[in-house]
Amino acid sequence: MPPSPISPAGRLFAAAAFFEALTWAGLLAGMFLKYVTGTTELGVWLFGRLHGAAFVAYVAVALFAAVRLRWPWWAALAALAAAIPPLATLPLEIWFRRRGLLAR
Repeated sequence: MPPSPISPAGRLFAAAAFFEALTWAGLLAGMFLKYVTGTTELGVWLFGRLHGAAFVAYVAVALFAAVRLRWPWWAALAALAAAIPPLATLPLEIWFRRRGLLAR
């Protein structure tokens, strides 16, 4: 069975999930440079701000997608919970895509 086409709200959710994970990775790298090597605080300064904005945007997009795509309550809660651990939005987005939760 071919995968269902992804809806515009699903594409927006996928982009927000990717950007949130990307900024998490940058923040983790910045924290390594600041606290482990002691070389620079620039990564934490930059990616801390970017990740804060990405986190807020991801939560807003997840709520929008949950309503627009009529996700079950557990999917909405999983999407919101995935914003907390580092990089968890990527596997969640892949799982949602495979289950058809991002489809029209």
